[in-house]
Amino acid sequence: MSDTNQYEVLNPWAESDSVPMKGISPRLDILEGKTIGLFQNFKQASKQMTKTIDQKLHERYPGIKTVLFDSTDQNVNVIETDLKDEFIKWVEGIDAAILLVGN
Repeated sequence: MSDTNQYEVLNPWAESDSVPMKGISPRLDILEGKTIGLFQNFKQASKQMTKTIDQKLHERYPGIKTVLFDSTDQNVNVIETDLKDEFIKWVEGIDAAILLVGN
């Protein structure tokens, strides 16, 4: 057997600047008097899910306010669409968000 057949082993992990880890956002102590954003995507079932969750939230937390954001574009980040400014305004006006994906 000849020693001329040699292979170089490469590491598949890329070297990159690591982003410091950040914890999750603090949780709301109470929902009473808070504004909750309901973000629904373009899929058909998300509209019914949003309606049901909105109703259940108001039943359980009478002082809650909900605000809908309807993302109608498929497979894109809202921040990359014509709705960018509307989305940013929506985010700035809520205390928490629920994302609904209607599969």
